[in-house]
Amino acid sequence: MGIVSSSGTRRRTSVTVAAAVIGLLAAAGAPALAAADVPAGRNPAEPPAGSAPTTAKVPLGISRLAEGPGHGIAITIDDGPDPRWTPQVLQVLEENGVKATFCMIGTEARAHPDLVRQVAAAGHRLCDHTVDHDVTMDHKPVAYQKQQILEAKDMIEKAAPGATVDYYRAPGGAFTPDSRAIAAASGMRPLGWSVDPKDWSRPGLSAIVSAVENGLPRQPTVLFHDGGGDRSETVAALKEYLPWLTARGYTFTFPDRTAP
Repeated sequence: MGIVSSSGTRRRTSVTVAAAVIGLLAAAGAPALAAADVPAGRNPAEPPAGSAPTTAKVPLGISRLAEGPGHGIAITIDDGPDPRWTPQVLQVLEENGVKATFCMIGTEARAHPDLVRQVAAAGHRLCDHTVDHDVTMDHKPVAYQKQQILEAKDMIEKAAPGATVDYYRAPGGAFTPDSRAIAAASGMRPLGWSVDPKDWSRPGLSAIVSAVENGLPRQPTVLFHDGGGDRSETVAALKEYLPWLTARGYTFTFPDRTAP
């Protein structure tokens, strides 16, 4: 999928995508793309071939795969940082030698900058999860989406100066073509997931572990939470699940930023 036949085609495609993104950001709130997740005539999951993870060339498609070939898996942690649960999650990750991606709510990052710095210093990656986790983002004006995305990125960066925000995850997966373009133009890859154990609903330890262990797809990106409520079940599940993955030959990596 997304095969490009020549270097000339690659250059033309790159220019076309960049122009579309710039046009969107200059529109000051007017939608530049159709409401459907895949605009007519173009698949946003097909970036210019050979694109590098730079601000102008981050693919617009939603990443759902772990980076690298082989038996890789990406662990993602949402809705923090939280002063009670984030340190516990960090401890479990450290004990198992795992690097994860933390999708942070802007207001939480601003309230707990020490935790943002701790996450970054430990070698984990940062992800923008909007200012205040509005799951109706996909029904809001483009100007509102832009404010939620870019202000959250600024809050996270101010909490941990020098750290980069590599991804954008829409609350509840409420992406739009516009929000994906805004994120990509700011150097953040739109980030989804391929495994959701619904730990946020506290279904019980066995249910969380079973949902993850049964039928993992290729190069999975798994969704967990360290904020938004009692995350004791999540911590317990990670303690059981991470060694299980290691014993089965999985290697821990980050979500892909460059592949479609």
